[in-house]
Amino acid sequence: MFVKRTDKNSLVIGAPAKINLFLEVLSRREDGFHNISSLFQAISIFDRLRFERTATSGIDLNIRNNDKLQPGEDNLVMRACRLMWEEHELQGGLSIELEKNIPIGAGLGGGSSDCAATIMAINLLYDLDLDRTRMTELGARLGSDVPFFFGSGQASVTGRGEQIVDACLSTDYWLVLVSPGDSVATAEAYARLKMGLTTSRQATNFKSCRGLEDFLGFLDACGNDFQDSHLQLYPAHSDILDRLFQSGARIARMSGSGSTFFGIFVECPKVDTEKLFDGCGWRTDVARPITMPPMDIVEAGGARGDHRD
Repeated sequence: MFVKRTDKNSLVIGAPAKINLFLEVLSRREDGFHNISSLFQAISIFDRLRFERTATSGIDLNIRNNDKLQPGEDNLVMRACRLMWEEHELQGGLSIELEKNIPIGAGLGGGSSDCAATIMAINLLYDLDLDRTRMTELGARLGSDVPFFFGSGQASVTGRGEQIVDACLSTDYWLVLVSPGDSVATAEAYARLKMGLTTSRQATNFKSCRGLEDFLGFLDACGNDFQDSHLQLYPAHSDILDRLFQSGARIARMSGSGSTFFGIFVECPKVDTEKLFDGCGWRTDVARPITMPPMDIVEAGGARGDHRD
């Protein structure tokens, strides 16, 4: 994450989106969750959050750029604040401005990233001296994807999403993202899989990848287990995959449980994305994968993008 300390009582954080480069659902667990195998990658689309300590008690959350997202008690930023106040008996209040640039309900982890940014900001502003392990534990109590955003920006994710191991694979590629705007509830996506408790698969091993071509070959052999059932529900979204391939994408698939799709390009895409999806009403973004610094130097540093344009 990008972190900029403006003064002792305020800071700004750029909270990145993520994509699932592949996503396999391995089995359904007795606790109602599912075991998964996935590779998460942070990308250069950011929400911007400004935090400022206040003398008066209470949390004031102001959201810009998205009328659909409400600052209620169920908002992950508010839940993160409440958890931090309860855990550390904090005094005073916090004013938060969230500039929402990551599409919501789109499989890009925007809410989880904002949640992680909030835990990180409170840790810094209140001098709590929490390490990555502790912040990860707190984040996991709020959402399965939250712990990822305390890491390096690329990670193997297993279990129900809480087992995260930083990866070091190629990031020398470009992405075109297409967000149709159909919000997909994760629970509903899992319900459509209709996976029984007896179903079980082994996680894919990608440790042998060397260089970009090996990596793309590995990804090409994987997929997203939610994609087929999603396309049955939204058949028009198949056109997104077709257009991405026609424009030169080496790989194209859905991210997470939907509804954003992405195409991987080995060079800067020489396509007019607005013209490519003209008249569809779909949001398009060109992005790069990014890596992030270790948590112990995050205040002094920022996210490091592998930008070689």
